[in-house]
Amino acid sequence: MLKETFIELLTKYTDNDSLKKELWTEIEKNYSSKKRHYHTLEHLDNLLSQLTDVKSEIQNWEIILFTLFYHDIIYNSIKSDNEEKSAEFAENRMKQISVSNDKIELCKEQILATKSHIKSTDSDTNYFTDADLSVLGQNWETYLLYCKNVRKEYSIYPTLVYNPGRKKVLNHFLSMDRIFKTDFFYNKFEIQAKQNLQQEIELL
Repeated sequence: MLKETFIELLTKYTDNDSLKKELWTEIEKNYSSKKRHYHTLEHLDNLLSQLTDVKSEIQNWEIILFTLFYHDIIYNSIKSDNEEKSAEFAENRMKQISVSNDKIELCKEQILATKSHIKSTDSDTNYFTDADLSVLGQNWETYLLYCKNVRKEYSIYPTLVYNPGRKKVLNHFLSMDRIFKTDFFYNKFEIQAKQNLQQEIELL
């Protein structure tokens, strides 16, 4: 489904089949890196599923899709500029297929928004960042697998370093008035997400 969705998206901008295939292969390769355990194609698949549920609320579906495919295209657990690098990468690829500058800028803003997950004045961005965090509100078994995969991505850090850093992230989310900005995702995931976060803190 991911590949078909991506190819269909690109078809609106280019009829160069070899380029479409090349750009998909690049995405597939990056998200399938052996260093990745959570930021994978499965994550993209979940995002697409979550966003499809609110497609009628999305103002610009094409931009959301570009954001989805490129928001974690660059991911290195020891770097703090993954979102900036991913936004830059998205810009280069979108220029390659002549996407308009205003659409490119909006896509970049959405990618950068996944760094802080704070509420945006753009509703599409809020839907995207909420979908990006939807794993927090899954059942405990799914959430626990997510935790284990995140730990694997940060395996370079010893427990003495990882646990305090992870607790800081979890407490940051718990301190928010609302983790999810949109009513749809708030009603669907907020209560379970807070329970999961609290439970993970107790395990650390």
